[in-house]
Amino acid sequence: MDTYLMGDYDIIVIGAGHAGCEAALAAARMGSRTLMFSINLEAIAMMPCNPSIGGTGKGHLVREIDALGGEMGINIDKTFIQSRMLNTAKGPAVHSLRAQADKRLYHQEMKKTIEKEPLLDMKQAEVVEVLTEDGRVTGVMTRTHAVYTCKALIIATGTFLKGKVFIGDSAFASGPNGLAPANELSASLEKIGFKLRRFKTGTPARALASTFDYTAMTEQKGDEEIVPFSFLNDHLEKEQISCWLTYTNERTHDIIRRNFHRSALFGGQIEGIGPRYCPSIEDKVHRFADKERHQLFIEPEGLDTEEMYIQGMSSSLPEDVQRDFYHTIAGLENITITRPAYAIEYDCIDPLELKPNLESRAVKGIFCAGQFNGSSGYEEAAAQGLMAGINAHLAINGEKPFILGRNEAYIGVLIDDLVTKGTNEPYRIMTSRAEYRLLLRQDNADDRLTAKSFALGLATKERYERSLEKQRAVAAERERLEKTTFSPEEINGFLERKGSAPVQNRVSLAELLRRPELSYDALAEVDPDRPELSPHARAEIAVEIKYEGYIKKQIAQVEKFRKLENRTLSEDIDYLGIEGLRIEAAQKLDRIRPLSLGQASRISGVSPADINVLVIWLEKKKRAER
Repeated sequence: MDTYLMGDYDIIVIGAGHAGCEAALAAARMGSRTLMFSINLEAIAMMPCNPSIGGTGKGHLVREIDALGGEMGINIDKTFIQSRMLNTAKGPAVHSLRAQADKRLYHQEMKKTIEKEPLLDMKQAEVVEVLTEDGRVTGVMTRTHAVYTCKALIIATGTFLKGKVFIGDSAFASGPNGLAPANELSASLEKIGFKLRRFKTGTPARALASTFDYTAMTEQKGDEEIVPFSFLNDHLEKEQISCWLTYTNERTHDIIRRNFHRSALFGGQIEGIGPRYCPSIEDKVHRFADKERHQLFIEPEGLDTEEMYIQGMSSSLPEDVQRDFYHTIAGLENITITRPAYAIEYDCIDPLELKPNLESRAVKGIFCAGQFNGSSGYEEAAAQGLMAGINAHLAINGEKPFILGRNEAYIGVLIDDLVTKGTNEPYRIMTSRAEYRLLLRQDNADDRLTAKSFALGLATKERYERSLEKQRAVAAERERLEKTTFSPEEINGFLERKGSAPVQNRVSLAELLRRPELSYDALAEVDPDRPELSPHARAEIAVEIKYEGYIKKQIAQVEKFRKLENRTLSEDIDYLGIEGLRIEAAQKLDRIRPLSLGQASRISGVSPADINVLVIWLEKKKRAER
């Protein structure tokens, strides 16, 4: 077989989904000459499933990606068609922004951004082989035998790797959205030491907007005040498109139950493990047999298409069954389905095979991101892609890895969960996974991360200065709220109107804001000197004052946690030779090679007693070295 050299790069990225885009942009913006491959350039930042960005937990990731200098937040601000803040009835730690996207425009804008990035090239080609020498990556070869060399490689193949689609008893090789799969790369990865496994996900049907009966559904409008995802945007104004809410019913469930035997999921054709938190409709009906109905959202796919996405109803049932059960739902009785629901199975790795900087333990210089690492979701993929891009650039320049702690970012929680605990199903971020979620809010992501990114050379000077300006504005406004006071005569009438208890002495705006029934915006009625601030700054001020006591408690918890995290562990420790460690713990520690006692304590199968043994061993070793 004749091969020919087509290019030499610092970093190559395989895949152009949400992980690949963030990885390639980060590496190029930090100064690495980068090449991004896609089987089809129309797949760049494609949304093969739901046409939205953000949501519970996921919105936090998007804000953090943005604060670090990533592109997802900027791109959705350009291309959204509806914006809503979720969970506003709950505490601020779980408030999560979600935006419906014009999915074609989202792709076009991201592709345009990549095309304009000076150090970033993109190629439409299928990578079939990873080239290595002496345990280190050296390049890749495409299906046409073109060779491209590199110092580091990022694998972000999404659901394309040996992708297989299931609709009833029909199963065929395919990537998402009808695109070609990558069938040859898996064998090459296994040859160089990767252990692959099969995961599965799915997507609902799409139907023509003109065939829905909107009078039978509940309209879901966007928020009146649009809160931007990106910290670079203070205000956004746009006419928004409505979504619609409806439900399955007993007739729907009866059709599904009668056809369980025709589902690829229950028929045994699907080997891969599916996502627990996004099951197919047949899985929901089977697992939650007592539920009378399941909620569905009808979401537009864009401004220039009639296609609507039926969120909450993915399936691997045959098309005739899909037609019948969709037609039992209020508002969907006469819909014309343009794309049937399907399940898709694909190759991925066990993330326990990765270091905390997302580098492979099997081959030096290979970094991994997104669904290839066993996660699900655009936002989880983008977050890992950004971190893989940063760390690939740092690695080839001999610099220390950039690793975020669980107390610093949801990105830190996401990656630590994957590489320390592993996952037996597609992993999804949730606010409940974060121990310090009151500190890791959406509103303060730039305070936590932008300075770090600016020091790395990724976040721009403009972004860094905007972050500093916001911090100054928040500090000044907080001081003003503490100093601005009212007498009982001045304020009690307002408090009575708001259903709040009257005061006997002078009271500050900050003290009033600490009352659960009063919000920062409500206080504007008695606060004519209030400055004009961005939604990001207003949100942060309100939370910092209202939840001050709880925030201080979490900061104290972080300090305790930091002691374990600061006790670093060498990568060459012989855990199997440490007397007193249980066999399971020694084997897990030997495989994962934690970087700190904190990470070691979170490994499944490592008990507090094992950590004590490790602490004693470290102390003995330190004394012996002295």
